[in-house]
Amino acid sequence: MTLGQPGAIPPPEDSADPGVPWHFGDPLAEQRTAARSAAVIDRSHRGVIAVSGADRLTWLHSLTSQHMTSLADGSGSELLILDVQGRIEDHAVVAELDGTVWLDVERSRVEPLLGYLTKMVFWSKVEPKDVTDEFALLTVVGPTSDEVLAAVGVVVADGVLALPGGGFARRMSAPDSVDLLVPRAELDAWWSRLTGAGARPTGSWTYEALRVEALRPRLGMDTDARTIPHEVSWIGRAVHLDKGCYRGQETVARVHNLGKPPRRMVLLHLDGSQEVLPEPGAPVTAGGKVVGRLGSAVLHHELGPIALALLKRSVPVETELSAGEGEDAVSAAIDPDSVPPDTGEQPGRAALRRLRG
Repeated sequence: MTLGQPGAIPPPEDSADPGVPWHFGDPLAEQRTAARSAAVIDRSHRGVIAVSGADRLTWLHSLTSQHMTSLADGSGSELLILDVQGRIEDHAVVAELDGTVWLDVERSRVEPLLGYLTKMVFWSKVEPKDVTDEFALLTVVGPTSDEVLAAVGVVVADGVLALPGGGFARRMSAPDSVDLLVPRAELDAWWSRLTGAGARPTGSWTYEALRVEALRPRLGMDTDARTIPHEVSWIGRAVHLDKGCYRGQETVARVHNLGKPPRRMVLLHLDGSQEVLPEPGAPVTAGGKVVGRLGSAVLHHELGPIALALLKRSVPVETELSAGEGEDAVSAAIDPDSVPPDTGEQPGRAALRRLRG
């Protein structure tokens, strides 16, 4: 494990990213390197599920929000598992390669997600399997990442590329990066190759700062039990709007065609006078009234303390906010550039209006 690498600082006990380096002694400098050149981050605390079998794509197509039957070999995507009311239960980053669909997910969700998938096999020719103990995730991020990867023999344009010895490289966006899923036994060897080729060792702090800046939500931190896909940035990315029936589709279609989500995810700038950032799930208030829920909060090398938050749609951009409770509450302001654009009248309402003349 890379926690044994020189300079690795372990995360706090209550961290959402246990078992991997938090930083290597200078987290803000590490973020600057990731923004300006290349850095490598150990994300081996993620869970991995492999789905094999001849029916894997049609089977996942029927269970998830993504159009899996159109997923070509050597390509990647994202998907959601929704409940019957369209609320998000699981999120996975996807790779289809050589007869297997790979799903990397939050570690805490491996067992419940695998349990659900196993129950839904029935007569389908599929085999979902937990391979977290066999494979580990590394992420290389930064504008010179391709040079670093080329130096270790990994040249990936778009999509997913098989790696010699097992695993794959997958191009990602938001933040712009490349994920390497490698055999867990080879994790330290890959780490040494990448750092030897010029990638700076960095920790989960850097990844979280880049993720929040890029408005990329994280299951369980930036979502709650009521979150629907339209409230976060997973419509289009993890939800395909033109596919067949799946659990929760009615809510997705209804909100897309006839309504608007009750909340929206935005970026908050937090007052930096407090040493401790508010925790995910803390209330966001305006004038003493709760108007939302705080998500991931992190200290960014340029933006200072920032956070994602789910706020009521009715909250104006210029509203003065407070995030947290009691003495730990801090002032907060909405970043206007993070507010989702108003897409105007929904397609279904426009069609009804035309029918009514």
